[in-house]
Amino acid sequence: MAKAVVYTLLFAVFVVFVIFSPMKQRPSQSIEGLISRRLGHKFHPPAFDPLVTRIERMSWEKEASPSNGTIHVDAAARVSAEEDMFEEYFAEEGKVNTTMRIKFLFPLLDAAPRDGFVSLKELQTWMMQQTEDNMGYRTAKELDLRDKDRDGSISFEEYLPQFSKEDIERNEKGHGEAGWWKDQFKNADFDHNGSLDIEEFNNFLHPEDSRNGDIQRWVLKERITGMDKSGDGKLDYKEFLESAYEMYREFAKFETETEDDHVPTAQLLFAELDKDKDRFLVADELRPIVRYLQPGEMSYAKYYSSFLFHEADDDKDGKLSLDEMLNHEDVFYKAVHQDDDDDDDEEDDDHDEL
Repeated sequence: MAKAVVYTLLFAVFVVFVIFSPMKQRPSQSIEGLISRRLGHKFHPPAFDPLVTRIERMSWEKEASPSNGTIHVDAAARVSAEEDMFEEYFAEEGKVNTTMRIKFLFPLLDAAPRDGFVSLKELQTWMMQQTEDNMGYRTAKELDLRDKDRDGSISFEEYLPQFSKEDIERNEKGHGEAGWWKDQFKNADFDHNGSLDIEEFNNFLHPEDSRNGDIQRWVLKERITGMDKSGDGKLDYKEFLESAYEMYREFAKFETETEDDHVPTAQLLFAELDKDKDRFLVADELRPIVRYLQPGEMSYAKYYSSFLFHEADDDKDGKLSLDEMLNHEDVFYKAVHQDDDDDDDEEDDDHDEL
């Protein structure tokens, strides 16, 4: 019981650290509702079951119609065919048969090795893959929406038409100004051709999850702003200790399931990161711990997986049996099992945040 409380608290710590941008927070709001994308995208818990994701996408595609109010015939036929294919997984009341779905998915999760159990690593791999697929889907939909000339890429003007030519020429660097966005656009434009293809656009929309070094530096410069008390654009040891290290330490403990004595000390970590030995850390030197300082959706999926795992691991043997997962269907299918009233509350919260 004590260990379960620890994991719940650590997950709450993760939520607090993710949200460094000012937001309204209400006691009644769910954990999921508190997390939002810094670039304007809602940050929801990753779906455990790809079927649930497919259902949500089909609903979206039915509603996202062209100007005449109807969906394309081929799209309608595909959605109808998928609905028929999934019909066997629905109970009489129209909800997903979560018992059947867990039995179907269990051998897919039990992949490396196939030993009749699901390990934490297997669950994390699964959840992170679902998250990556969903990010790619949203990016493709956003590109299709914004790509006015239908050339398969996004120009700065197509994505941010609210900025005039004069705004762009002024190149103001304040948060949300044209120059601020332009810098990030250039960082994502890996081939420097002035527009973003789908991979570059995905990095632009999800900078916290990008492996692009320029984007990581941009993210960290933004993050340092909230930690840099002296305003010199870098962290001395005291600033590092009071902000960055606390985040790193909590996440490192959570990842490795160890106590403090197994996590590098602040002095040791600072010295390791300080490559030029000038006793300051700049954005580039903080890149090795970027996922701790500015977690993205992939990091969230990993930590959320740990939260799910320890909720369902009843005997605390470090692996999930089929029975344990079936005993905790409500954990893995929260959105399916929650009350309608809860749905309404979450929708209201989302609207308040807009």
